[in-house]
Amino acid sequence: MTVALQVAQRVIANVEKVIIGKHREVELTLLALLCRGHILIEDVPGVGKTALAKAISRSLGCTFKRIQFTPDLLPSDITGISIYNQKTGEFEFKPGPILSQIVLADEINRATPKTQSALLESMEERQVTVDGITYPLAEPFIVLATQNPIEYEGTFPLPEAQLDRFMIRISLGYPAAKDEIEILSRQQMTHPLENLGQVVSSQEIVAAQAAVREVYVDELVKQYIVAIVEATRKHEDVYLGASPRGSLALYRGSQARALLDERNYVIPDDVKAVASITLAHRLIMSPSARMKNVTGTSVIDEILRRVLVPGTRVGK
Repeated sequence: MTVALQVAQRVIANVEKVIIGKHREVELTLLALLCRGHILIEDVPGVGKTALAKAISRSLGCTFKRIQFTPDLLPSDITGISIYNQKTGEFEFKPGPILSQIVLADEINRATPKTQSALLESMEERQVTVDGITYPLAEPFIVLATQNPIEYEGTFPLPEAQLDRFMIRISLGYPAAKDEIEILSRQQMTHPLENLGQVVSSQEIVAAQAAVREVYVDELVKQYIVAIVEATRKHEDVYLGASPRGSLALYRGSQARALLDERNYVIPDDVKAVASITLAHRLIMSPSARMKNVTGTSVIDEILRRVLVPGTRVGK
């Protein structure tokens, strides 16, 4: 476990050469990476979403491809296509960019839902099927997607099935004034990304991912995780609550949180720390809740206040 922690710390330190003043967001990105989870970075343009994704990819010893999502992008532009070779008289498969270890899906919500759905099989089953032939994806396989808020012009909402396949959703937000000054200083001559090197190998990442799964989770903590997820399904403001995939994301995220805190066991505070980023984006709010501007994040915060940790004694 110590080796896995060192791997995570090296990547975090390397990424923070580019992403200034966003330690929590960088750490959460690494948390998802350690869980073999996909990451959705949602925020307004220009705050460093793509830079974060690129910094992560350059820090890892993995193959990398970028997909710029546009309204005219086709599913075959992502998965690949079989082309007839007149010389050999056979069809040859030309792999698409999804057959890489680290895939940057830039501005994913600028493509149509049909194109977005081309990612579903690869994100869940880690394979791609084209013309009836299935191609397995190399490990580690991570999709780092960026998107602008859906209120922005030219964006499409992500399908529910697509959202559910992202382990976490994070937002960077605007930098503090002192951090923005530091950004200006560091980019005076060149962008820090240009000189960012690899700090870990793909084998080290795979080993760290295996170490996360060895972190102990007590039965009472498992009950707490399920109680939180069940509460999302019964909440009056939620039309559709979190799925069992959400429970697993919360479970894995808690394990990774414990590892990053240098523990080989999960405590309830680990669950609370990752509940919002793993569950909020999976909730489909009711029409009345949307009219009241109730968000998935506020619902999760309320549930965490209401759901008791198993074994807790309630005073009279």
